[in-house]
Amino acid sequence: MGPFDNIRPYHDHEVAAVLQRLCADPDFLNVILRYRYPALAGSLGWLLRPLVAWRMRKEAAGIRNIADLQARVAPYVEHSVKKATDGISFSGIDNLDPNGVHLYLANHRDIVMDPAYVNYALFQAGIPTPRLAIGDNLLQKPFVSDLMRLNKSFIVPRSVTGRREKIDAFQQLSGYINHSLLEEHSSIWIAQAEGRAKDGDDRTDSAILKMLHMSQRQLDFVPAVARLNLTPVAISYEYDPCDLDKARELYIRATTGSYEKQPGEDDASIAKGITGYKGRVHVHFAAPVTSGFADARELASQIDGIIWHDYRLFPVNYLAWHDWNERDTGLVVPAPAEVFSAAEVDAARAVWQQRLAQCPEPQRPFLVMQYANPLQNQYRSLAAH
Repeated sequence: MGPFDNIRPYHDHEVAAVLQRLCADPDFLNVILRYRYPALAGSLGWLLRPLVAWRMRKEAAGIRNIADLQARVAPYVEHSVKKATDGISFSGIDNLDPNGVHLYLANHRDIVMDPAYVNYALFQAGIPTPRLAIGDNLLQKPFVSDLMRLNKSFIVPRSVTGRREKIDAFQQLSGYINHSLLEEHSSIWIAQAEGRAKDGDDRTDSAILKMLHMSQRQLDFVPAVARLNLTPVAISYEYDPCDLDKARELYIRATTGSYEKQPGEDDASIAKGITGYKGRVHVHFAAPVTSGFADARELASQIDGIIWHDYRLFPVNYLAWHDWNERDTGLVVPAPAEVFSAAEVDAARAVWQQRLAQCPEPQRPFLVMQYANPLQNQYRSLAAH
């Protein structure tokens, strides 16, 4: 058994066996049933399940490796883009070396769609897709773990509790990321912080940057990180399908001091994030960061500035900021009509008012904050320079 076998993605030669296992997994088949035939899944599930299994085996028969699988999945991502967005745009592709490897470090808003849109952009550009970091807290059932590891995902330990166990787990994770980039020449995607930025305040956790160095202790921090070709990625959603749920969670945390997730809550967030309306989506790839920092804290600050600058602001961000009671009034921020066309602002105002109306009044400040923070971060960064 290799040192990373329990966390790494599946290899090409493992794909066929894993697909066979999935096609026989009752939990996976039930999910497909509920997705494809929601009205019949309950009463006729026993009858439809063998048909779904047969269809899945037929679909899987021509898939021999990970590249085949991603090519088969691409049309579904394309369908999701068309159905759940008003279009997705990309910039900064010319900052990437199509023949090199990158450690893509991205802001984090959606569990599944953040890496999916990064993959989609790279796939469209003919650049190899990265391996994706996913927390073990999301892998409650074996079929979910199988699906994610088939799609080039590797597992980030979040459920370990003991201090020694945490150190060992993150040492292994650091070793795997470095091994993937430097030995196997395969790029990596990882979020800038654990968990989504539910308040819209995108900030890099310096602990993640320190983790990258753990398996390279023979080198100082700067040269160790520089060789990983760390590439900031800014992902901008016009509207977040989970914004009302995030506002509720933030409100409960603020008023009670904690928040306890209910069973199935992550699954519901994943489903809503995939299918919910997002408006326009933009992904920007920055130039790799290889200098200009002395330690993890300075590197985190540098990455934050890049992501704030590259985040694409939409009319709703301006509307929210001007509605925000906690906004920095020392910033000079134009009115939405000074930046966007009247038609764009009117359309955004209608959607924004609808979202505010759907949000219970005590929770509204936390909804406003989600959309206002990206603007405030960007304008503060511009003012500082």
